[in-house]
Amino acid sequence: MNMQAMLKQAQKMQKDMMKTQEEINEKTFYGESSFVKVELKAGNVTSVKIDTDSLDKDDIEMLEDMLVVAINDAKGKYDKEMESKMGKYTQGIPGIF
Repeated sequence: MNMQAMLKQAQKMQKDMMKTQEEINEKTFYGESSFVKVELKAGNVTSVKIDTDSLDKDDIEMLEDMLVVAINDAKGKYDKEMESKMGKYTQGIPGIF
């Protein structure tokens, strides 16, 4: 394969990677834990919803734990999709995804 063909292939791969990453970043991921729901977009938490009907005032410590679980659940879904879709571009390249 000549250099020009390799360069074109690399440019196409870069364009495909950017498109895939854009698609993932436009998607909203949801995490849940008991009475807490979290939305995550582009790897950032965008919303936290608490079902206050299920919560007593004495449950603040448990609420904090549920927030951590729900946020990690949404982040895990985002990371999993990023890895599964971007992995085809980064196979064999150490330190990426």
